[in-house]
Amino acid sequence: MDEGPLSDLVVLDLTRALAGPHAGMMLGDMGARVIKIESPSGDDTRGWGPPFVGEGHERESTYFMSANRNKESLVLDLKSEEDRDVLARLVERADVLMENFRVGVLDRLGFPVSRLHELNPGLVVLSITGFGHDGPEAKRAGYDQIAQGEGGLMSITGTEQPTKVGVPIADLIAGMNGAFGVLAALHERSRTGRGRVVRTSLLAGMIGVHAFQGTRWTVAGEVPGLAGDHHPSIAPYGMFATQTAPVQIACGSEGLWRALCGALGWDPAEEGFATNAERVAHRDALVSRIESLFASSPAEHWLGLLAEAGVPSGKVRSMDDVYGWDQVLSQGLLLSVSHATQGEVRLPGSPIRFDDQPFSGGRSSHVAPPTLGQHNESIREWLDS
Repeated sequence: MDEGPLSDLVVLDLTRALAGPHAGMMLGDMGARVIKIESPSGDDTRGWGPPFVGEGHERESTYFMSANRNKESLVLDLKSEEDRDVLARLVERADVLMENFRVGVLDRLGFPVSRLHELNPGLVVLSITGFGHDGPEAKRAGYDQIAQGEGGLMSITGTEQPTKVGVPIADLIAGMNGAFGVLAALHERSRTGRGRVVRTSLLAGMIGVHAFQGTRWTVAGEVPGLAGDHHPSIAPYGMFATQTAPVQIACGSEGLWRALCGALGWDPAEEGFATNAERVAHRDALVSRIESLFASSPAEHWLGLLAEAGVPSGKVRSMDDVYGWDQVLSQGLLLSVSHATQGEVRLPGSPIRFDDQPFSGGRSSHVAPPTLGQHNESIREWLDS
């Protein structure tokens, strides 16, 4: 495997779908050897689509590809005693084991935490659940959109009705939190020599990103509503229609408000708009005023004017525009990898970049998501070596 900050680690990824696989991919991006343990039918996401690429037995899900780069695939039937023995041998040689089964499933398969630590006292175990491993609703299955709703995120997203985020954000955040917890436990192990269990959930991830919307309730006793396309505490800070496409503006300080007024020919001290608190109180009138002016010219005109004035602004890009943008390409956020059946494919890159790397992630090169069981032989050979 390639070098990287985590290249001395072996990670067993028993997770499916997105939260756990995303955590494993983050560790793989940093150089860890991530062995993805799949059932004979494969990770659920291998069947999620369209879109798919390829035909017949070489058909691959683009959804699966989004969360499984830099991994090896080993098929094990954990209902088989022989394959459970293989897993036990892998546990003995691993640093991390990740699972997102329902509460109790790993125990029933014969691998409770007590046995895992008998096999390997230094093993760090990551367990990701839907609603937490204990408490009155611990046994509920975890699905992203349900967690977005139950965790309150949908109640503050949208304009006319609660709206989910356009990606499975509860899964993704749970995966990020899981990877962070694993690294903390590994750091502790460097002092104690012993591993521990790291637990997180989709629900915990949703609560963890409430930020100021959470303290609006817990501290101020105010229940936030739908935030729409404008910041609830700052104005003008949001999306504004123009003659062509919408433009986003972020006036996060009084200085930026004055710069905006200078660009638009307005008086920054005008009554009702002189302070941020006044502008928030009169947001509807302010938005209407800006959009009435912006309706006279296309988006590019206003973006140029705002940039010249030093007012933070931008457009809303479609995905094809994002991955063709020279700034995205300059950050190494589009990777080209060689897939076993599909040839060269392009993948979104890691959000982390080190100072000596031309692209994102901590490796000298990246590896395509594996086909099902692609590394069965090589992993078993490694175990026997």
